[in-house]
Parts: sequence; C-alpha cells; structure tokens
Amino acid sequence: MICLAYFKAMADETRLRLINILHHHELSVNEIVTLMDMGQSRISRHLKVMTDSGILNCRRDGAWAFYSAVADGDAGRFVECIRFLFQSEDVLARDLEKAAVLVKERRIKSTNFFNAIASEWNYLQQKVLGDFDLNQTIFDCIDACRYAVDLGCGTGELLLRLEKKAEFVVGIDSSRKMLDQAQKLFSDNNRNIELRLGELEHLPMGDSEADLAVISMVMHHLADPEKVALEVFRILKKDGIFVIADFEKHTNEEMRKKYGDRWLGFSKEEIRTILNNSGFKKREIKTFHLKQSINLNLTIARKKQ
Repeated sequence: MICLAYFKAMADETRLRLINILHHHELSVNEIVTLMDMGQSRISRHLKVMTDSGILNCRRDGAWAFYSAVADGDAGRFVECIRFLFQSEDVLARDLEKAAVLVKERRIKSTNFFNAIASEWNYLQQKVLGDFDLNQTIFDCIDACRYAVDLGCGTGELLLRLEKKAEFVVGIDSSRKMLDQAQKLFSDNNRNIELRLGELEHLPMGDSEADLAVISMVMHHLADPEKVALEVFRILKKDGIFVIADFEKHTNEEMRKKYGDRWLGFSKEEIRTILNNSGFKKREIKTFHLKQSINLNLTIARKKQ
C-alpha cells in the first residue's frame, strides 16, 4: 500500500523536520547535516527512507547529492495535505529560520567569491573557453531588438556585443565588484547601456519589459535555475527570446572547487524541463566543444503565450 509507505516514512520527528525544510529549499547533504546538527550517517539513513518512499527527490551532481521534497504526484499531494499541522510546531518554525539563514549565508558567500575574483574573471573564463568566442557566437544567433538584458553580466564583455543589436541594454549582476569592472568598459558614448545590482531570482525589472534575455555561463552557479527562468518569463514581452549558454553535464569536480559551481552543467533534457516548466518553447540547442573537454550548449527559446 503506497499510503503505508508514506506514513512510515513520516513517522519520525527528524524526518518530519526534514520534509518541512526540504519543502522550501533544495539542500546538499552537507548543508542538511550542518542545519540539523546531526551526524552524516544518521542524516543519510533518514534521507534514504524518505527517498525510497518517494517523498524526497535526490539530485546527484558529480560527487554531490542535493535533496528536495517532491512537489507533485501522490507524494506531493500527501505532504501538502498534512503541512497545515506543521504551522503550530515551534521546532519546525525554528528549523525554517535556520534554513533561511543558511541560504542567505550561501548567497553571501557566492557574492563574496565573485567580488574577490572580479578583476581576474575574464582570464579565468578564457582558461575554460580557450579560443572559443562565446560572446560572438551569441551575437551571431540573435536578431536586432529594442531592449536586451544580460543576466549575470559579470565584467560586461557581452554587453558591448548586445548594444550592437539592441537599442537599449541592461546588465544585471549581484556582485558590485563585477559591475565596477564592467563600468570600466563603457565610455560616455555607451549611453544605451545600464548596469543594475540585483539578484537574478528577483530581477530589478518590470513585467514584459525586454525583447531578449541572455544568461551566459551563469546558470550553473544558481541554486534554483527554474526560479530564475520564471523571472525571465515575467520580464520578457510576448514572443520574447531567452538565450541560455552553459555547460553540458560533466563530471569535472575541479570546476566546483575553482569556480564555485553548484551544478556540473545541465543535460539537454534538464534544460528542456526548466524551459517547459517556466513557460518557454525551445527553438534550438547548439553544442560546442571546449578546451577542457567539456561541451557547451547554446539554447534559444521563445516565451509562449
């Protein structure tokens, strides 16, 4: 009986605390261990019980594993039916407060990382890309438009290409140091380029503003790429174009250590799922081989209505 498996999986205080946390956040095993202040073997046992029952998702990415609550199907409906009971439990409320702090600290750590390497970013990117001119490749794939936005614009190299195709260009990044580097590229003649400090999960833009949005070599740093894709859907006009340039799925753990990657790339199926779930229709995916024996996928999608 499937309901029996669900009830058994939830019949433990630790597992109730875990499902409450993982309903709100996707966390790595190490993050869960830190948050719960328990040994890894104990946490792993509980996670296995819940994953085997179908209540939790386990996303394996190289040597890492990330867990989140199943949001749909029978398991998702089962958890949703009992979540009202969680609201009166102080221990569960405290867990969510701690989880929010952990996620905030993760974001700050990521921002600090990019602030620290801002002056070296172009060099580090080139070590990965080799002689492949990604910005020119993106430029060649897009049409002229009125309003374009570069998400996670970094040091601004792509913005200089986009302004040749768009009347107005916005670059958004969460790192002030990256934006400072980008500002050095622009002269008084670049009056159609604007830099904005902001998180990609909460873009500092209005609804249906842009004709084109590009996210280049950024998505593998994001905790929740689908949430960002939903924000892109919000800011794009009808039939707006969304361009994603990122690594194909790979196993090079050094990328996580050197560049703070949260994802070791994305399979084509993962990209299609993100686009479909956020309201986009895929037009095409082009694949390029990079210096580090890693493939790069360039995906072009259109906002569906």
